[in-house]
Amino acid sequence: MKLGFIGLGNMGFPMTQNLLRAGFAVAVHNRSRGNVERLVAEGAVEAESAAEVAQNADVVFTCLPTVATVDEIYHGASGLLSVVRSGQTLVDCSTVSPSLSRALYAEAKEHAAGFLDAPISGGPAGAQAATLTIMAGGDEADFQRVLPAFQAMGANIHHVGPSGSGSVVKLVNQHLTSVNTAAVAEAIVLGARAGADPQVLFDVIKTSFGGSTMFNRSMPLLLKRRFDEGAPMRIMLKDLDLITDLGRELNVRLLLASEAREVYRESVALGLGDEDIVALVKPLERIAGIEIGSPDEPPSR
Repeated sequence: MKLGFIGLGNMGFPMTQNLLRAGFAVAVHNRSRGNVERLVAEGAVEAESAAEVAQNADVVFTCLPTVATVDEIYHGASGLLSVVRSGQTLVDCSTVSPSLSRALYAEAKEHAAGFLDAPISGGPAGAQAATLTIMAGGDEADFQRVLPAFQAMGANIHHVGPSGSGSVVKLVNQHLTSVNTAAVAEAIVLGARAGADPQVLFDVIKTSFGGSTMFNRSMPLLLKRRFDEGAPMRIMLKDLDLITDLGRELNVRLLLASEAREVYRESVALGLGDEDIVALVKPLERIAGIEIGSPDEPPSR
């Protein structure tokens, strides 16, 4: 099975590396050339366009940062849907709306091709370690066909239902991730301003009901003031826009997501858009007149 991969950023680059290490032939395309050249050195084949990737692959993965980029790669003049052929499978690992995923599925079907919406979770560390969670929506036959490639990139692989289901599950995940991270930042600043040692807060709460995956991720980064860990604020704000749009479409009240959206929007407006989502703490620190952690402070005891 020949593969293609389009979008070689913080997630797509290590995902492609793992496909190459698993022995797959992979054609790659990306706007910036640096990661393309690195992957070619590891055995990938460079393609000049999305269409050229599709012409040289049985399964094409896309992992793109914005809805506009997904639209361009699939619908552009040299996009995937201009050349997709019978028997191919397109797999979008981006975070987009369920309605866009379903539309791409329907368009692929018009060419007798398959389409899976297969968003990912686990961050750059999970992509590097091939431990991603992959949540795929679409036809069972397409899922089974792509499963060996999924297994080269992830450790928790789920077929979650028909087309669009993967995008739904990912947006639920992003809702919880965004709200939880905002709550961690707010609560830790409150505790520190009241005199509690942030390290003690981490040690106690990580084994208490208030602990969570995002708490355990966020606190070591806050204590070491690491704001470059690869989950950019601007991307989470994009996801929150998708979440609130979906809630409005379905008439589901999303008060917490709406509040989180404003918190992330504020941080992006303050110039923190390219920093990790834990940088939400910075505006709160300024208001409270404190700072959590230091670059030399250990992440845990």
